[in-house]
This record gives sequence, C-alpha cells and structure tokens, in this order.
Amino acid sequence: MEEKIKYELEFPINSSPQLLYTYISTPSGLSEWFADNVNSRGEFFTFIWDDSEEKARLSSKKSGEKVKYRWVDDNDKDTEYFFELRIQVDEITKDVSLVVVDFAHDKEVDEAKQLWENQISDLKHVIGSV
Repeated sequence: MEEKIKYELEFPINSSPQLLYTYISTPSGLSEWFADNVNSRGEFFTFIWDDSEEKARLSSKKSGEKVKYRWVDDNDKDTEYFFELRIQVDEITKDVSLVVVDFAHDKEVDEAKQLWENQISDLKHVIGSV
C-alpha cells in the first residue's frame, strides 16, 4: 500500500485559545464542524460522516494548546497515521492560528487540503470568527 505523506496547514482564527480548544478537543465541539457526529468512550473517539465511520485514539493533548488523534484499526491498534490540531498564539500580536497536521496519499494531498479548508471555514462560522 502506498505511503501517505505528512502535510501541515495554518489557519488564522479570531478566537480565544480556550474557546478554540473546546471545539478541537470535545466530541460536542468536533461534531459542530469536523464530522457529522462524534462519540467518545474513554480515549477513543468515533468520527461519523454520512455512511462512513473512523475511529481514533486521543494520543496526546495539552490543555488550551493541542490535541493529537491517532487513527486505529478495527482491533483498536494504533496505525502510523494521525491528525493533530495545534493552537498557536503570536507572542507579539496575540493573533491565534490553528495548525493542522495530517497525512494523505501523494495524489490526494490537494484534495485533503481543500477538505480541511472547508472544515476550518465551518469552524470559523460556528465560533463567529468570519
């Protein structure tokens, strides 16, 4: 199977880091912009879109700063792929950005980036950062 490549995107967001963190770290926050529905049981999060379902483990988090979800297989074993959402605050201007780290197959990177742009646009609408 073809390896996926890692890519990173940065989106400026007019929001407090605390509010933004709620939307990237909780099932209710994530289901408002990232997936149609998000359920969690312990460290496992199930992301539901239309007819598909993906499961990930919350592999690390730093309150108010970042969350990292590692995709798991059908046996709840970690895969090598993850996505990370990191809140960055400029020390001088106090501007807030959301940095997305994700993986996609070489031919699908542009499409994956576009999907993130659409989802972050939804997030900005939800938190009133348009």
